[in-house]
Amino acid sequence: MSAAAAAATAAAVLVEPAPAKLNLALHVRARRADGYHELETLFAFARDGDTVTLAPAERDTFRVTGPFSEIVGDDADNLVVRAVAAFRAAFGVDERYAITLDKRLPVASGIGGGSADAAATLRALARHRGIARDDTRLDAVARALGADVPACLLGRAALGTGRGDDLVAIAGLGDRPALLVNPLEKVSTAAVFARWDGIDRGGVGEGGTLARALVGRNDLQPAAEAIAPTVRDLLRALANQPGVILARMSGSGATCFALFDEVRARDVAARAISAQRPGWWQLATTVA
Repeated sequence: MSAAAAAATAAAVLVEPAPAKLNLALHVRARRADGYHELETLFAFARDGDTVTLAPAERDTFRVTGPFSEIVGDDADNLVVRAVAAFRAAFGVDERYAITLDKRLPVASGIGGGSADAAATLRALARHRGIARDDTRLDAVARALGADVPACLLGRAALGTGRGDDLVAIAGLGDRPALLVNPLEKVSTAAVFARWDGIDRGGVGEGGTLARALVGRNDLQPAAEAIAPTVRDLLRALANQPGVILARMSGSGATCFALFDEVRARDVAARAISAQRPGWWQLATTVA
């Protein structure tokens, strides 16, 4: 390959972050006829997570790296691969791509790992093809891939209603220190939703984002705790750390998070929990 060709190839490589998604509050209002549930949820996004790297290529390749690569595997049915196929169909694209997913978030953990990866892939493809982020076709592709993908595609704080994919942007948390912890115990989303008690306890209230989160709840938490009691232990461990202003499970679990006022308090909590439970996964980050 000539120097000019190598430079052109390097310039075509796109790196797109796939940050962890948090449900600051998750209120389940009703079961829907389509099998989903009517939700009201406050989405926010960490500054850290997975990464998708995409470049034009002579043939499609998909490679997974990172600490959770063996769990994901180079699976042709991965949401990243499905996102590429759906993008091609929606936009009439026939280009081939080499894609690498650096998988640093636990799988099936309530922080939108697969959805975030799919959304990052769509953003990278849109950037490469010069397609606007607010193109309605891109939103339609995201909705077809999963209920969390539109929020991850937006990638900023939002109120989600309907299945969680009807979105209104809201104020973020301004890089608030946060600690995400997962006991590395898989919790089935379908099983958690199936155990929801069916009681509508009301929607997300009004006010600022943090204030709404503080008075909110995660209606799936009791079901997740029944399936995986470790979730209860994890939440107790987070809530007992000095400086915590909110400790809650995200999504259907098992990842839980704690918000802090100060980075130092977060880091002290991270060290304390590592000492207590060295086998648990952690991510010390900030939430935008």
